[in-house]
Amino acid sequence: MSERIYVGADHAGFQLKQKLVGELKRLGYEPVDAGPQTMDPADDYPDYGRPVAQAVSKGTVKRGVLTCGTGLGMAFVANRFPRVRAAVAWTPEIAELARKHNDANVLVLPSRFVSEEEGMDILHKWLDTAFEGGRHERRVAKIDA
Repeated sequence: MSERIYVGADHAGFQLKQKLVGELKRLGYEPVDAGPQTMDPADDYPDYGRPVAQAVSKGTVKRGVLTCGTGLGMAFVANRFPRVRAAVAWTPEIAELARKHNDANVLVLPSRFVSEEEGMDILHKWLDTAFEGGRHERRVAKIDA
């Protein structure tokens, strides 16, 4: 069985979300599209960030992906949930370090600041990078302490 990954966006991230869902399928993952299903300029990021963060927080899935204009709104929403470590990544290197050192379980992409191609590169790096553990485990454990 392939890994399920929840994906959500607001209006600014809608187009990138569509590409992310397709790419996750292509890579053999099972994306769960938390919405929106159609582009609506009135969409609010908490409405789509919340279900993704809840799924990760409750352990329904191990990881989630969110996107909005700057990535900040989605990260604010997601990081309010226990056991969620949402990281805004605008380069593959940031995504790699977020996984290696912080065990980021939600990737947040700033759709107004990365191209679709860059977004795919960032997604790949985040998916392919494991948590390093070691000295970082103690630090990550303190987040929910």
